[in-house]
Amino acid sequence: MSLLFSPLRIKNVELKNRLVVSPMCQYSAIDGFANNWHLVHLGSRAVGGAGLIMVEATAVSPEGRISTGDLGLWKDEQIDKLKEITEFINQNNAVAAIQLAHAGRKASFDIPWENPEQLDEQNGGWQTVSASNLKFNATDHAPVSLTLEGIEKVKNNFKSATLRAIKAGFKVIEIHAAHGYLLHQFLSPLSNLRTDNYGGSFENRVRLLMEITAAVQEVWPTENPLFVRLSATDWAQGGWTLEESIQLSALLKEKGVDLIDVSSGGLTLAQEIPLKPGYQVPFAAAVKKEADIKTGAVGLITEAQQAETILENNEADLIFIARELLRNPYFPLDAAATLGENMKRPSQYERAKPRK
Repeated sequence: MSLLFSPLRIKNVELKNRLVVSPMCQYSAIDGFANNWHLVHLGSRAVGGAGLIMVEATAVSPEGRISTGDLGLWKDEQIDKLKEITEFINQNNAVAAIQLAHAGRKASFDIPWENPEQLDEQNGGWQTVSASNLKFNATDHAPVSLTLEGIEKVKNNFKSATLRAIKAGFKVIEIHAAHGYLLHQFLSPLSNLRTDNYGGSFENRVRLLMEITAAVQEVWPTENPLFVRLSATDWAQGGWTLEESIQLSALLKEKGVDLIDVSSGGLTLAQEIPLKPGYQVPFAAAVKKEADIKTGAVGLITEAQQAETILENNEADLIFIARELLRNPYFPLDAAATLGENMKRPSQYERAKPRK
């Protein structure tokens, strides 16, 4: 059996293969509510054979949304449609996961294909928050530096959203601390100029993520997996580094985190990223080796043999696929055929199985 289609057990959750639908914003929610777009989008990837289906960045509060079209879990009424989605995913022998997030200073945008500009409070937007009052883009509105009271609110929002995720039927949670969003804004010295216990030293800059992890774990079942997504590097001078990511990953493992979803960038417009197939895989490999924790690899992974080789080289434990799964919801079925695996298809699709 290929490694890509071998099962992986993490705590009490067994994935049928190593392919993960990476969380990808759809900008299609209204007031944070999921709808039939999300059901079909995520459901078709479950039918397509992925082992883990991760719902897009889901805001823990209204002001935590990247855009007006983001999913949310800040109120109980948002649970029901997500529960319908998790039930369909489960029916198709996949595992439902959700990424909980707060966009921080990168919030308050309109639907990107309608208006790429940040919205002000007079036009449907809201006041953004961050570690410090530094803008991401010169044309953005300045965020407000979170007070200690505001930090406590964020922690409570993550905890409350976790309780709703349980009720919605999710078996895996990922805390989003990458791509320049709020928790990443605390991690990086480029965006965190605080002088209190949440700024300055490495220990202070990672404090909020560690506290949110603890808050989530207060209510998240100990037998269910907990992931954290990190940007391994800011790709910018003076920013967050791979070495710090390794150090942080080791701390997170000590606290019971099961896997680091290793991405990169997103914090600063000064980033210089050498894009090429699998360009982030070396980061996943380094975190896996040096922090001795399971990792997920992501970033321009588009071919079955490419994914198989990553696993063969012990560079990661899971393969997160994003844009390729937007192009082809049935990539796992095609990859199985490429690697010579006789992957079970939905009964409705059996007659379309490739002929040998």
